[in-house]
Amino acid sequence: MSKIIAIDVGLKRIGVAFAYRDVALPLSPVLRKNRNQAARDISNLLVEYDAEILVVGVPLGGSSEDEMRRRIKHFISLLNYGGKIVYEDEAFSSSQASEMIADKRDGHLDSVAAMVILKRYMDKKAK
Repeated sequence: MSKIIAIDVGLKRIGVAFAYRDVALPLSPVLRKNRNQAARDISNLLVEYDAEILVVGVPLGGSSEDEMRRRIKHFISLLNYGGKIVYEDEAFSSSQASEMIADKRDGHLDSVAAMVILKRYMDKKAK
């Protein structure tokens, strides 16, 4: 079974989740001071967790889809990562995450949203 990291790229924070076998867990979010620092931090996590697959949440539909997709793909191009990259619809992941946790102040919501995106990917692969 693959080791998978999922990210939910935001302007202030990047939510991060990790899965191995059938278990997906949220990790601490990456605070985004600038895109180079954030890309370095995510690249380090990919190495630390020996990730074979990177699942990236992207918006599908909506008025800002093209702009956000462009920004996310640019961010991904800054990563030092040679593994498999998969894009997964992030629609409603934050609202689903919001229903799962009570304390939304510390950025944990972003990583729970990444976990929701990761679980969607895992569910698709299981079918």
